[in-house]
Amino acid sequence: MNREPRLDRFNDNVLAKYQVYNSIFLTLPYDDIKKTGALLPLFLEICESGFEQNKNPSEIVERFFQKYGEDPTEEEKVALLFRFIQYIERQVVLFDAIEDASFPIVNNMDGRGTLRSVKEEAEATQKLDELKKFLKRFKVRPTLTAHPTQFYPGSVLGIITDLDKAIQKNDLTRIKQLLAQLGKTPFFKKEKPTPLDEAISLIWYFENVFYQSASKIHNYIQQNIFDGEDIGNQVINLGFWPGGDRDGNPFVTTDITLQVAQRLRKTILLNYYRDVRKLKRRLTFRGVHEMVGEIESALYEMAVTPKDVIKLKLEDFKSKLHQIKDVLEEKHQSLFIDDVNDLLNKLDLFGYHFATLDIRQDSRIHQSVLEEVVKTSPSELYPDNFSKLSEEEQVKILSTVKGKLDPDSFEEGMAKATISSIYAMKEIQKKNGEAGANRYIISNCGSVQGVLQPFAFLRSCDWEEPTVDVIPLFETVPDLQDAHNVMEQLYTNPEYKAHLERRGNKQTIMLGFSDGTKDGGYLMANWSIYKAKEALTKISREYGIKVVFFDGRGGPPARGGGKTHQFYASLGPTIENEEIQITVQGQTISSNFGTRDSCTYNLEQLVSAGISNEVFNPEKNRLREDDRQTMTDLAEISYETYMDFKKHPRFIPYLEKMSTLKYYAKTNIGSRPSSRNKSAELNLSDLRAIPFVGSWSQLKQNVPGFFGVGTAMEALDKKGEFDRVKQLYENSDFFKTLLENSMMSLTKSFFPLTAYMKNDPEFGEFWELIHEEFERTKKMLLKVTGYNTLMQNQPAGRASIQARERIVLPLLTIQQHALRMVQQLSKENVDDERLETYEKMVTRSLYGNINASRNSA
Repeated sequence: MNREPRLDRFNDNVLAKYQVYNSIFLTLPYDDIKKTGALLPLFLEICESGFEQNKNPSEIVERFFQKYGEDPTEEEKVALLFRFIQYIERQVVLFDAIEDASFPIVNNMDGRGTLRSVKEEAEATQKLDELKKFLKRFKVRPTLTAHPTQFYPGSVLGIITDLDKAIQKNDLTRIKQLLAQLGKTPFFKKEKPTPLDEAISLIWYFENVFYQSASKIHNYIQQNIFDGEDIGNQVINLGFWPGGDRDGNPFVTTDITLQVAQRLRKTILLNYYRDVRKLKRRLTFRGVHEMVGEIESALYEMAVTPKDVIKLKLEDFKSKLHQIKDVLEEKHQSLFIDDVNDLLNKLDLFGYHFATLDIRQDSRIHQSVLEEVVKTSPSELYPDNFSKLSEEEQVKILSTVKGKLDPDSFEEGMAKATISSIYAMKEIQKKNGEAGANRYIISNCGSVQGVLQPFAFLRSCDWEEPTVDVIPLFETVPDLQDAHNVMEQLYTNPEYKAHLERRGNKQTIMLGFSDGTKDGGYLMANWSIYKAKEALTKISREYGIKVVFFDGRGGPPARGGGKTHQFYASLGPTIENEEIQITVQGQTISSNFGTRDSCTYNLEQLVSAGISNEVFNPEKNRLREDDRQTMTDLAEISYETYMDFKKHPRFIPYLEKMSTLKYYAKTNIGSRPSSRNKSAELNLSDLRAIPFVGSWSQLKQNVPGFFGVGTAMEALDKKGEFDRVKQLYENSDFFKTLLENSMMSLTKSFFPLTAYMKNDPEFGEFWELIHEEFERTKKMLLKVTGYNTLMQNQPAGRASIQARERIVLPLLTIQQHALRMVQQLSKENVDDERLETYEKMVTRSLYGNINASRNSA
């Protein structure tokens, strides 16, 4: 039987259901304001027609009250607008739940990019042995980060999960109850979460989703590709940043780090305990029942009781399960042996750590820490005149220093926090195993000293041969261009080389999309990262080092997101493909990995992307020299365009005055400040990529995902060289993926919302500049792809975006109206209470829009 086209499946199972359930939702009596649910569709209608008639948001709001209001007071207007925001937030939740419930129907769970498809292709092309060989060394590591864009509190996430189940069963009674619950459940957090709160919230996904999905994938590979043999490799690893990521977050302390590690350990032990309880109900035979009971008892004490003890070592746990397997094979016809194998596989995947807790700090902090260490430490570690020594002498000392720094010898501050974090890593490794905390990441790294400073700190903490990977994060365009030179110096440094040998001659290097895009624009950031990976691959291979790339991809195209699996399938043989490591953040976690179906599907897509690039099409994506030159020309023109734009005198003021930038800090959604320093003056280099990208998204002007792209392509077109662009697009899946992700940014833009700004005496010209580049990029993208509309090749994805954008259009209108009122009242410098009300309205409006976009920051 032929499957319906994906768009039809989306329309039938998502849009149609949303219309039905939303009609129920709008009739629920949430509050004392009558007819709120009935008025919202009317307000949406006024918004749509108003923007078609070039009305500004305030005119649209006033027109609505004139048409449907009964001469309301300003207080009544404000109350209704807040109620609309509340309704829209919950409409987004409803749409999320319906889309999650329909995921396995809309997406072909056995189609292209899934493991079943990969196996069939390998068999058809006689490449099964190559596939096995690759899977014995290839890994995928999603790392959940602490970035503050997950707007749903835990209580709402629970409702989404329950709604998902009820919708799958078409249980209207249950759905109505849950919608009523949703209407009364607060979204707004009165206090900022602590890093521990963030960690607990995200560990929920490990406990309830990744634990099952990762082991399901591992089991499938073992049973269907390896015919039951041991793979000898953890194909899926998990990474975790909350509680370990100190970069710019003063609230992450050593105690928090230890608490998070303990929580990860307790959670995985609890999951094992549940599995063993189920196993005990099956293995009721003599010779095994007693052993399962012993395991159950030990796990209970380790997982459930407050005591922090190891009653059953990991190796002993595995040994007992192998003994149980032997008895089942010898005496009980291998009954339920698959269940034992499943648990053994989970032990291999998750150990007692569940996920690796990465420690991260900024290189500029390390520099100040080093200065304090030199002042405080014994003279045999660092000479007093260290800062006056030559670079070569400093490098030698940092490479060879060993000792035992005492954190308590420092006053409270960064030096004490940094040194104590290293002792915390040692403690975590003792309790959770080495994989519990064996990675130290250095953000804003751009030099040899940047890598060697934390390397020296590790060895100065009574850890002569640290079982830790030191991972530089190259972020800015200049740092990316110089990264291979930095690493070559490290590869030839005797002490660091010896360290790498102890670590299996493997070097992980992180490359940051976020600050790269903020620094150099969309095309240049992506091309710089691509070239950096090539140069790092080449230099690493020359020195016999296996380089692994860890990408700070985030969610939106401006942060390297978009169609992530397509990106990895397009890299070609000049970039090392040993592992795919990515950060996943905010609402991208819930949208891509929020349910077991979506998590399994998206993890399989990442695994198959690596397989496709290495096994099936190793030479397909090797860039030709003329195509490389085209890409370089486009990136350089785009870079110049973006840099001119960034230097525009209105760039910073526009973000400060016309966007929601300053309101991100008021949402209480994350523990970390939106800027790295406390300066009152906005400094772009210190500004976090999250509020930067998110602010453009709230304006519906997704600048970081397209600015400069249109100008670059148009420049070649004007020179009569557009065929070069067309050829690059046809030859390179890498370039094709970049443009498709940029199309997503354009599709999520809506300039009529802010068209009123073109008449602003201060910012009118600047708004026009952005709008012209949007139109130019749209025109050039359609020309190079041959499409009639953006995202023409992804009709279901486009339909999902359009549906979500329509839901939040009233909310965005309210947000812009509130921003206009804030600007007006600020100029008048009167009525602080009214100003505070409209500022609160702006803040409250952020939630629904971010959640609806799913990958906007």
